Amino acid sequence: MAASGARAVLGPTIHVMRCDLSAFIDPGLLALVDESRDFYSRRPPGRGPANLHQLLEVRQAVPEPDACRPTPTVEVVSADGRNVPVRVHHPIDCSPVAVILEIHTGGFYLGSAAGSDVRNRRLVEALGVAVVSVDYRLAPEHPWPAAPDDCETAAMWLVEHAGARFGTTTLAMTGFSAGSTLAAATMLRLRDRGIHAFSGAVLQCGTYDLSARTPPGRLIADEYFIRAYVGEVTDRTNPDLSPIFADLSGLPPVLIVVGADDVLLQDNLAMAMRLMAAGVDVDLRIYPASPHAFSGHATSMGRAALAGIDEWLGDRIGVPG
Repeated sequence: MAASGARAVLGPTIHVMRCDLSAFIDPGLLALVDESRDFYSRRPPGRGPANLHQLLEVRQAVPEPDACRPTPTVEVVSADGRNVPVRVHHPIDCSPVAVILEIHTGGFYLGSAAGSDVRNRRLVEALGVAVVSVDYRLAPEHPWPAAPDDCETAAMWLVEHAGARFGTTTLAMTGFSAGSTLAAATMLRLRDRGIHAFSGAVLQCGTYDLSARTPPGRLIADEYFIRAYVGEVTDRTNPDLSPIFADLSGLPPVLIVVGADDVLLQDNLAMAMRLMAAGVDVDLRIYPASPHAFSGHATSMGRAALAGIDEWLGDRIGVPG
């Protein structure tokens, strides 16, 4: 007890911030939860192929992608001595305000740029942008680093030629699932080259630890697609494979979109926190009652996520409100 007449010495005021998952969920989305739960009750979650035979069967069963109108142009672009095929979607009767590099989904072993045609056409019409989708090589025939090499080639081509080809040097990037992993790796490669030409990146439900060295990474450590993609690499903490282990400083603003029921939720939370700690401008948005790849499904929650992505991209690339 202090002696009579002594002045109490008070320490500095401490401001405590308490945060839970709901802090990253728009309360307005809660009205959509029942619809989402009903939709997914009829779509039980699945697993990826367990071996090469199953992988090839999955590929064989994939239907032809839905066509879009107008159809994109298909070409091969070059940068730094490498070539890669891309699909290019142009606005109708106007010049694009920006160009978005899109990196498609598919667990590194499945999918194509054509599979994103309808989604990319919607983005063109919503924002008045051009979209370039890269047809990167797939595992296991082409394990790492083939896919990030191809994505880097497309990104470098845009950096060098977007002004002449599209009339704008405003660039952004989007990735979906494995495409988000590749988008993160591509941004890191560009940063390491001293290139800061992209205004922002949208990363949907990516996986950022392929090494199983973190608790989130261990949740999918037994998936065959990871072994197929990494090939003979022994150290999977290589940031080009597992971006969560990278020095993440100097990256452009990032929007991370993930469902609360996604097996990759913790991986996305960890990536968001590491980006924030590195000083990157991060917008983390979690969607309730939503599993992996939910924004590709015909639900109100998925449509809300797409509308949010459109708004975020529009702010980054200067689309008038």
